[in-house]
Amino acid sequence: MKVSILQFPGTNCEYDTQHAFEELGATTEIVWHKAESIPSDTNLLVVAGGFSYGDYLRSGAIAKFSPVMKAVGEYAKNGGKVLGICNGFQVLTEAGLLPGALKRNEHLHFISKHHHLKIVNNENIFLENLNNNDVVNIPIAHHDGNYYIDQSGLKSLYDNNQVLLKYTDEKGEVKNPNGSVDSIAGICNKEKNVFGLMPHPERAMELILGSDDGIKMLQGFLKA
Repeated sequence: MKVSILQFPGTNCEYDTQHAFEELGATTEIVWHKAESIPSDTNLLVVAGGFSYGDYLRSGAIAKFSPVMKAVGEYAKNGGKVLGICNGFQVLTEAGLLPGALKRNEHLHFISKHHHLKIVNNENIFLENLNNNDVVNIPIAHHDGNYYIDQSGLKSLYDNNQVLLKYTDEKGEVKNPNGSVDSIAGICNKEKNVFGLMPHPERAMELILGSDDGIKMLQGFLKA
């Protein structure tokens, strides 16, 4: 299993992501944003979290113009598995690989804490090791995590089983930290090969850090 991890100026989670997947037995490679191709042996491409280009314009809005993003689009179009975490989710929406957009948090503050998530749809490689309605405890760390999509788009997400995760409390009841539409924390594309979420499963791999619930999430990709 080979995981390639994109690195932009300002990315700060690429090595956490690398460590997480290597702990699960994968081999990894960091891919600089100026690369014009994805390594040919890639089984999963991760767009890691951080602050690409300092988020100076809008989160992910500059990164989408990096040379590597053309290759990312082609990789996804050909069925390659892509996972965007936090800023990576923002980059994928800006690049049009996932629907919707990420706005400034409703209360305009940066959030950094553990938060519970409910599994909404496990009929995909990402979450197949979990059950629908399971609740996991995963860190969040974002300023622009307020997921937005219009009502027509929201209906389409549900019609196509694209809503994967929702923000909840430990009992699975809605607890929305940032104002996201319908408390959505993660989605996928219609083909279910491109995934995006604001929480950080790569930071939930060891109990000493507060949770190891990220293990089952990321393990799903090892079958890719």
